Amino acid sequence: MTQHSFIKISNDTLRPATPAAREYLHSKVKWGDVLYADFKKARNPHFHRKYFALLNLGYEYWEPTGGTISPEEKALVRGYVQFLAHFAGSEDVLQSAADEYLAGISKNRAQNITATKSFDAFRR
Repeated sequence: MTQHSFIKISNDTLRPATPAAREYLHSKVKWGDVLYADFKKARNPHFHRKYFALLNLGYEYWEPTGGTISPEEKALVRGYVQFLAHFAGSEDVLQSAADEYLAGISKNRAQNITATKSFDAFRR
């Protein structure tokens, strides 16, 4: 199946945009033939290039961040703190101790892990 480009002109009329489309209409399509087509509006190439240039610029300045502690681990520790606070009280003190503990674990894990830049991770 061939693809051809058309330009809309006044009064709901489509004009061939390329010589190949014009040749196709003159040689293959007879007067009164019905054509079926799925029409799509072409992207503006200027803005398309600008979008990807901005993506590349952002990628150059991006530093990957990611916790060395998963959200599940944080939720587990916070749940345990709430459990202890229910029986012992002073949840604020226990929560600050848990935050210090998680920061220490994160620092120890970060020494063993190197973050690599990935364009796919940046786009998400």
